[in-house]
Amino acid sequence: MVTRQQQLIADADLRSRLRFEPGSGKIWLDDQRMMLLHAASLGSLRHELIETLGRDRARGLLTRMGYSSGVRDARFVRRLYPTASDSDVYVLGPHLHNLEGIVNVKPIKFEMNRAQGLCEGEFIWEDSIEAAVHREAFGLETEPACWMQIGYACGYTSELFGRMVLYREIECVAKGDPHCRIVGKPVDRWPDADQDRKYFQADSLADRLLELQSQVEHLRYSLQAEQGDGELVGASSSFRHACEMVDKVAPSQVTVMLLGETGVGKEMFGRRIHQRSARAHGPFVAINCAAIPEDLIESELFGVEKGAFTGATRSRPGRFERAHGGTLFLDEVAELSAGAQAKLLRVLQEGEFERIGDTATRKVDVRLIVATNIDLQRAVDGGEFRADLFYRLNTYPVCVPPLRERLDDIPLLVERFVDKYSVLHGKKIAGVTGDALETLLGYDWPGNIRELQNIIERGVILTAAGEAIEAMTLFTSFHPGRRPQFAEADGADRLRTLVDYALRNQVRLEDVEHLLLERAVERTRGNLSSAARLLGITRPQLAYRLKKKD
Repeated sequence: MVTRQQQLIADADLRSRLRFEPGSGKIWLDDQRMMLLHAASLGSLRHELIETLGRDRARGLLTRMGYSSGVRDARFVRRLYPTASDSDVYVLGPHLHNLEGIVNVKPIKFEMNRAQGLCEGEFIWEDSIEAAVHREAFGLETEPACWMQIGYACGYTSELFGRMVLYREIECVAKGDPHCRIVGKPVDRWPDADQDRKYFQADSLADRLLELQSQVEHLRYSLQAEQGDGELVGASSSFRHACEMVDKVAPSQVTVMLLGETGVGKEMFGRRIHQRSARAHGPFVAINCAAIPEDLIESELFGVEKGAFTGATRSRPGRFERAHGGTLFLDEVAELSAGAQAKLLRVLQEGEFERIGDTATRKVDVRLIVATNIDLQRAVDGGEFRADLFYRLNTYPVCVPPLRERLDDIPLLVERFVDKYSVLHGKKIAGVTGDALETLLGYDWPGNIRELQNIIERGVILTAAGEAIEAMTLFTSFHPGRRPQFAEADGADRLRTLVDYALRNQVRLEDVEHLLLERAVERTRGNLSSAARLLGITRPQLAYRLKKKD
């Protein structure tokens, strides 16, 4: 049996893992993100669920919510204390329930021994938030009402015990008792367990609603993929600055040049300009100049008349005509041929052009947005791009930041892509693990958002439904037993250069160690467990080194 002193030590350790980050709006329990919720809001949600779904369906939904939370906490505790006995880990469930503000748990008796198939528990709940909000909404009841808390107890204990353990609330404040009391034991030891089993099984109505929701989401994402639409996601300062720049220019008719590396989302920013302009109801036509052969680029842009050249069996409009009244987006504009550059300049100056093989002049009303990932000024200096066209296009340049400069946006982008590909691949994925997110934050992202999107899609495909994406499924270069190597090919050379610098300047080993410790703690937002994993040491070793440094 766990002693009172051991309980106090465990409780203190769990409390030490709870931290608040008011500046970023985050609450963490070790590497698990938590949230505060008004009790009145929980009561409103409960009332609406009961009124909408009926008592039984609402009870089942809340019970399963609690069960899922209990399973997660059991895995969390088992990971923190891998060598603890069954009973030691068992009693930490009530401590977590207390810490999370749900209820004040007082153990009466508890015992667990998986080898002997023994699991029994009896607990008193005081100040149950669930009983309080239910009683306030519905008055005194004839049946217990702590459904979510019962689900938590069942989920936590069942995960530890390895098979279903069923708890029942035999006293409840919601029905006028002085406190709530629960009793738990393996489900096969309850003779009438079937009446409770239904609350742990997915409800057909809820499943149908989720299925319809998934179909709607699938249709939405499919339309976005077909049309190239989608909302920009981000909150970092560099991202917000780029958004402010395009939002300011969107209502005007001026040509915009979007600058940035491959994969940063320049076309998405181009669509944002179009959607926030007076041309939003007109067409948005995009073309990648680098993807069209040089001898065909002019016909693609300006159209062709029948018989203009071999293979021109019919007249057809070019992208400029198709974009009339709307916006034309030219990606990789630096790849335009000299002839196409000359014609483009004329369109910008005169608003007119001729199809290939035609003598008729056509007027066109198009707003132009161009994008490039190279330095056009250098291309002009090298004679590879027309100077007069460059000055015409460079009226309003906007720099789209690379992903490595907006790391704060990675959690938002990951959430977006997990939702998207969960729907498109027909499976519900529970986000990414803390280690996986830490890995993503530590990568340089040479392929930017496009690379992140592809990596998350692969993670969704490789992860089982209901599970979270692990770090090892994200990158193909991951090898079991060690962290993935994401540095560039010359990473070893850079490390040797750093070492040579330290030796030349007589940097002390102690100073290097202190800097590594500080950067690891900063990168993991003060999470010592995560920082220790980054450094390849244990949490006690890291704590000792930090204490020694101080």
